Amino acid sequence: MKEVTVQEVKTKLDNKEDFQFIDVREPHEAEIANIGAELIPMGEILSQTDRISKDKPVIIHCRSGARSGTICNALEAQYGFTNVYNMKGGILAWAKEIDPSIQQY
Repeated sequence: MKEVTVQEVKTKLDNKEDFQFIDVREPHEAEIANIGAELIPMGEILSQTDRISKDKPVIIHCRSGARSGTICNALEAQYGFTNVYNMKGGILAWAKEIDPSIQQY
C-alpha cells in the first residue's frame, strides 16, 4: 500500500493539484472534523467503486489511517486500482501537524 503524509497532502491542496480526496469515515465523524474530502463511508465505498477515479491519484483518509489503509488494500487487491494512496495518520495527524483547530475525537 502506498502512503502519503499529511504534509504532502497539504502541499497538493495548496498547489491545487488534480487528485481525488476521499474520506471513508461515517457522516457523524465528518460533522465533527472535516478537511474537505469527498465523503464515501467505508461501508459503502467498495460498492461504489465507479465513483473512484482511475485516471488521477486518489488519496483516501479516515480518523487514524487504519480504515483508509484497509480500503486502499481492498481497492488494490480486489479491484485492480494502482493509483490509491493512504493518508498516513488520518485526520488525527492533520490536526496535530497541519491545523490544530481541527477537533480531535
